[in-house]
Amino acid sequence: MPPDLARRATADPLFRLVAYALQAAHGRPPAAVWSAPYAFHLEPPGLVAAAGWPVAAAAAPRTDGLVRLSSLGHPADSCDLPLAPDGPPPAAPAWAVRPYALLRALARAGYGRGGTDLHLQGSLTEAAGLATAEPAECAMALAVADVHAPADTEPDREALARLLARALPEGDDALRAAVLFARPGEALLPDAGEGRRHVGFDPLASGSRLVLLAVRGDPAEWEGELSRAVARARRAGALSAWPPGRGPGRSVLVLLPASRTAAVRAAVAEDFRGRGRPVPRFLNIAVAGAARREE
Repeated sequence: MPPDLARRATADPLFRLVAYALQAAHGRPPAAVWSAPYAFHLEPPGLVAAAGWPVAAAAAPRTDGLVRLSSLGHPADSCDLPLAPDGPPPAAPAWAVRPYALLRALARAGYGRGGTDLHLQGSLTEAAGLATAEPAECAMALAVADVHAPADTEPDREALARLLARALPEGDDALRAAVLFARPGEALLPDAGEGRRHVGFDPLASGSRLVLLAVRGDPAEWEGELSRAVARARRAGALSAWPPGRGPGRSVLVLLPASRTAAVRAAVAEDFRGRGRPVPRFLNIAVAGAARREE
């Protein structure tokens, strides 16, 4: 990776930030920065796609068997841990438990046995309502595999997808497939019999908009508040709405004609504001491509 990414004015601010943060936290510039998109489910079920909002991972290889993990989302909980592929894991901050489990699995598979300095940062928080674990784990796996491989060697995404499924079986493999193999303006059918299949899905090109609507407040009230928000959105012209994950949560994806975007947002906001409730968050979603190395 060019050593000036942190200072390059034309670079995406998120990638500049993670490159700078790794050096600030661990005293070394990154050898690679990878971005991985947040992903979501579509209707009909089985289809997934990637969103134009990324998680970034900056990594530098080590040779002393130590992993050093940091994130601006957890500024007081950076940690230095011995990389022990087997046996009981060392104590770690709550946010670092899954990343460390993944690093152990990568080491057992031959990736990064010497250790890694790693910094993670997302462009969205959990409050947005999209799954955060799968893009972060894919970004980590790609970055670690990259910095410990010979120069100009592309990480084996198929092998990493299988490793992630084994190491973290509680994750969503369909979302991981979108993160690793998505194409801009297309949805992905991860299990299409003989392999993955891409199909066209580009709301912008068809004069539509895809918007993520996330409610706020007490989780016990999310279901009812989302139902009310979707009803108001449909009355104002929304075409359809569905959850972005495998089950209900705090958010729905809303597909609507571009000409009705302002009306839909205003109708939902007016209803919530009139009841003294926090107005839901709205986030525009572009259908994006797969994880990539940032140069």
